[in-house]
Amino acid sequence: MTPSTTEKTKALTATPEDRRVATLAAAAIGLTLAEAAIPLPIPGVKPGLANIVTLLVLYRYGWPMAAWVAGLRIVAGALAMGQFLTPAFVLSLTGGAMSLLALAWAVRLPRRWFGPVGLSVLAAFAHIGTQLLVVDLWLMPGGSLMSLMPLFLTAALITGLGNGLATAHLLKYNQDNSESP
Repeated sequence: MTPSTTEKTKALTATPEDRRVATLAAAAIGLTLAEAAIPLPIPGVKPGLANIVTLLVLYRYGWPMAAWVAGLRIVAGALAMGQFLTPAFVLSLTGGAMSLLALAWAVRLPRRWFGPVGLSVLAAFAHIGTQLLVVDLWLMPGGSLMSLMPLFLTAALITGLGNGLATAHLLKYNQDNSESP
């Protein structure tokens, strides 16, 4: 006897942590899609607004949840923009993976010197450095990008500072509101 469709169906129950990851990933995906709609003056230079969500998750819930949120954001954002498994997806995935590894290392450094701004700048440098390396090794082998390095590093510094300051402000705002009666 073959089991009916309803007998084959297993119930999936989402934990509160699953819901939190989905909510935060949706916020990051929304920022990614909004950012894609903004015309950019320099190809390859984006503000990286979704990194604000990743940093907030890192500070509030730890690195494993930040990795889940960033990974979901990269895959779902690429699917939504029709870039899944394209070179743009590979650049986003490798840059995101290296910035997460940089954050995993840097979050252990003294917080007195490496707060949200320092971590954000470090992650931005890891992200753009990895993307330039992938372009140099895979997309444009033999074409040196060294002449463009100062431009991309300056952009990473500016966006890293901006995202880090936004993260620090949001963390302080959240802390102030949780302490008020």
